[in-house]
Amino acid sequence: MYIIAGLGNPDRKYKNTRHNAGFMAVDALAETYGIRVSTRKHRALTGKGLIAGEQVLLMKPQTYMNLSGESIRDAMDFYHLKPENLIVFCDDVNLDLGVLRIRKSGSAGGHNGLKNIILQLGSQDFQRVRIGVGKQPERMDLIDFVLSHFSEEELRVLQEAAGEAAEAASVMIQEGTDAAMNRFNGRKETRPE
Repeated sequence: MYIIAGLGNPDRKYKNTRHNAGFMAVDALAETYGIRVSTRKHRALTGKGLIAGEQVLLMKPQTYMNLSGESIRDAMDFYHLKPENLIVFCDDVNLDLGVLRIRKSGSAGGHNGLKNIILQLGSQDFQRVRIGVGKQPERMDLIDFVLSHFSEEELRVLQEAAGEAAEAASVMIQEGTDAAMNRFNGRKETRPE
């Protein structure tokens, strides 16, 4: 079994903001596989289904970004899963808009949601799909940037990237993380912003 968690903030005012790229990827995955992410459990919106013959629990933690790990740890404990059975979708301000970066493990890289997951699990050894949301403008505060809304054109690019992130998760489950990294990492480096 796998848990696939998208990171974001639950209030309606955060819909289509850069920090909610993880939620968008879970929504794309849910739509592709016909999984309803509407059950309130583990302080998250959750939905169970099958992807590539494997049982999955899709999660959108409702704890706000900085406490995402509490929700995810609760679900991991409930299902007795190891960190390697977790895939996390999150935004990344160090990547150009729409670029994906898949990793088997690693540091939080300054991302507070990942930082809290690492703290709660006591491990960095979970898979993650980072979704580029564009680089922070020089004179803009980071918090203001990640909570800013995408323009219509940016949103179109991000929705395409969310669909690719969903496809990448399926490849990770079916063929392994290395195959997904080879297929998806940096593929959109030439995409215009």
